[in-house]
Amino acid sequence: MDIRRRPPKPPVNSVSSYRFPKNRSPSSDDDLPPPPKASDALPLPLYLTNAVFFTLFFSVAYYLLHRWRDKIRYNTPLHVVTITELGAIVALIASFIYLLGFFGIDFVQSFISRADSTDAERDFLINDDHRLVTCPPPQPIVAKLPNPEPLPEEDEEIVKSVLDGVVPSYSLESRLGDCKRAASIRREALQRLTGRSIEGLPLDGFDYESILGQCCEMPVGYVQIPVGIAGPLLLDGYEYSVPMATTEGCLVASTNRGCKAMYVSGGATSTVLKDGMTRAPVVRFASARRASELKFFLESPENFETLAVVFNRSSRFARLQSVMCTLAGKNAYVRFSCSTGDAMGMNMVSKGVQNVLEFLTDDFPDMDVIGISGNFCSDKKPAAVNWIEGRGKSVVCEAVIRGDIVNKVLKTSVASLVELNMLKNLTGSAIAGSLGGFNAHASNIVSAVFLATGQDPAQNVESSQCITMMEAINDGKDIHISVTMPSIEVGTVGGGTQLASQSACLNLLGVKGASKEAPGMNSRRLATIVAGAVLAGELSLMSAIAAGQLVKSHMKYNRSSRDISGATTTT
Repeated sequence: MDIRRRPPKPPVNSVSSYRFPKNRSPSSDDDLPPPPKASDALPLPLYLTNAVFFTLFFSVAYYLLHRWRDKIRYNTPLHVVTITELGAIVALIASFIYLLGFFGIDFVQSFISRADSTDAERDFLINDDHRLVTCPPPQPIVAKLPNPEPLPEEDEEIVKSVLDGVVPSYSLESRLGDCKRAASIRREALQRLTGRSIEGLPLDGFDYESILGQCCEMPVGYVQIPVGIAGPLLLDGYEYSVPMATTEGCLVASTNRGCKAMYVSGGATSTVLKDGMTRAPVVRFASARRASELKFFLESPENFETLAVVFNRSSRFARLQSVMCTLAGKNAYVRFSCSTGDAMGMNMVSKGVQNVLEFLTDDFPDMDVIGISGNFCSDKKPAAVNWIEGRGKSVVCEAVIRGDIVNKVLKTSVASLVELNMLKNLTGSAIAGSLGGFNAHASNIVSAVFLATGQDPAQNVESSQCITMMEAINDGKDIHISVTMPSIEVGTVGGGTQLASQSACLNLLGVKGASKEAPGMNSRRLATIVAGAVLAGELSLMSAIAAGQLVKSHMKYNRSSRDISGATTTT
């Protein structure tokens, strides 16, 4: 049965109230007519009308009282009235009604407006077929921006030019040569254009020169995220204080508890299984046979050295590791993997792939390069290829937690943890059809560490792929816990790692910049720290769930006692 909703009818007598001229914002009140007043209906000026009705009321009242006194004196029935007396009574009533409204003409007007709005709402809520119920349109929002300090005359002219479209907003840095000033002008133009305030978004206290051409375009400020410290995390014999940038209450406290349990149990150990960033272009041929010839060529051991020489020209750190090709008809998806030193390496591997594609045109002139990325990489998306083959750093981290620590620190038991892990992280995730999500909340810790250390937040998608395993050992007295994360994509140079705050967090971990010992050592160590923090977070959250403390802890640490009733949109 095809069920279609009938479009709502426009409200009666309300169309013009919500229609605005073209090129005008609903927030503009210059073109809106003033609301009607009751005094507009008077034929005379208000002060003259008041004088007339005041005089009329008291004169008629005196006349009628005088006439009624005479009737009582001469025994004349009061209900017998002359035409003059009848006119006086009508005048008295009319003047009384007017004077009643005079002392609160706006009060009377409110009843008139209420009646009009009630009619309009009734027209909206009840339509012809009495089945469609819609809400009346919202009242237009009138922007009331705060009164900032006046801009210098030169900056004011630039703001007007940006609003008029004469000067593109993106070109302010190159035109002015001052990134801070460009951000300030763009910010003011944005507020005027949208009619909304961004007063709470900080502008001062940030080095806008450091992000020019690298981190962010057309900045108007920066977002503040609190950074908490979990630890010490005892990992591979070293202690780390793990910075976590988050707005989720209880996350840092929970991870810190996991670090404590691991610390008093002897710490955790980690192993980097693989280190290689990938890029997979998609190319097309006229036939599938021709595409298969490319596959055989690329995967042939005899050709790998030649391809590696061409690929490695892109950087002194890029070293081609493997080439894997798969076909979809006449389309070939070629997945290149290479080491990238201490950089996360996306740009590095892309340049190397570009070199190889140009080289291949000599032997495959009929090859049509569709895209430098064909999603077989796979970047910023959950994918089985990353789960199986790995991408970035593939890390496994493990720890043995003593039974007494499980009882005293984690407030649960070994048996409860093992059972919950099997039913939740393994069975439950399988029922959900999870792809790389066989864990409790790995992405929580990964995202927090990524934000604090200047990693690409979007790569949290594949970096959070994790399987958490728990097993009772030593006759069930202790528990062995591990996390296996095949695609942690991190770097300690380039991108957001060069920003002052993020650089400070990397320095806290001892992995700032490029390693002086061996290329890639700092980025690999950062990946193990991420895995170690995830291990601590998994251990603590699973314990809270097993002990029935999850809701209680979140009510304690993840609820604000401040009055937020005034936290509404500022216009």
